[in-house]
Amino acid sequence: MSDPGIKPLLLWFDLTRDHSTEALMAQFSHVCDCKLAKAVAQSERQQADMICMHFDRPDTLNLNLLLEVKRNSPSIPVTMFTVQHSEELAVWAMRSRVWEYLVLPLTSGEKSRYIDVLKQLCDIRRASKSSGNAQRIDHLPSLPDSIRLTGEHHKHQALSKVMPYIDQHFRECVDQKDLAQRCGMTTARFSRLFKEVNGVGFLDYILSKRMNLAMDLLVNSQMPITSIGYEAGFKDPSYFARTFKQVSNCTPSEYRQARQLGASTSETEPLKGSNAPLLDNALPSAALHKSR
Repeated sequence: MSDPGIKPLLLWFDLTRDHSTEALMAQFSHVCDCKLAKAVAQSERQQADMICMHFDRPDTLNLNLLLEVKRNSPSIPVTMFTVQHSEELAVWAMRSRVWEYLVLPLTSGEKSRYIDVLKQLCDIRRASKSSGNAQRIDHLPSLPDSIRLTGEHHKHQALSKVMPYIDQHFRECVDQKDLAQRCGMTTARFSRLFKEVNGVGFLDYILSKRMNLAMDLLVNSQMPITSIGYEAGFKDPSYFARTFKQVSNCTPSEYRQARQLGASTSETEPLKGSNAPLLDNALPSAALHKSR
């Protein structure tokens, strides 16, 4: 357990048009050490426990900045605060591996929950650093208020029984019917609740996990592209290549070349070109049966 006297360090990026981030920071200053990124030296930025990106109306430029920040500080989780909200934006955030997605204004319950999980995260991160085993830490998305505050909360909690299994076995043929039975639900109800809780359908969730793994391997390994497709769970190389281009607007080889080139550019240079992931690059809802 970390020293309870040490506050979590939150590094804030103000991407609002009215520069209202300091007012939002004040809501957390009693339990967190909040600093604006523009006022912090680059070396100190790497000590942050959480990067907080504050949007009012997210646009392509600022969303690309979020991706760039994540690329430059891959070990620091990112929270996205936004006034403007849509299902597409929430799904984009999930696919981009944003650690937490919060819609403003926050309710007192949502703020308390966020602070609680933030403290838990900091305990884990600091314990990991002190033992020399620093690693990227992810967590499952929390239930939205529309679900969490209903009288049927215990039914929605049932999904937590299978989410770890899904995240560990997404490369395999995951049977939605079997998962529904584990949760004591019909397949139709499981499918409906899964989308409500995760913001994306079951098949698209599996596909996004496979694509994220493929992207990681393209950047961080020298594996042949065909082998990467198999490793990520795609049984058909042609389907992998076709789906990858639909999602990323480029082929796997183009993605690998662009990311390798980007790694050698200045940290402050924004993402450019057709290879930059954009909000309107919606993940296709094509059935995954072809990849299994």
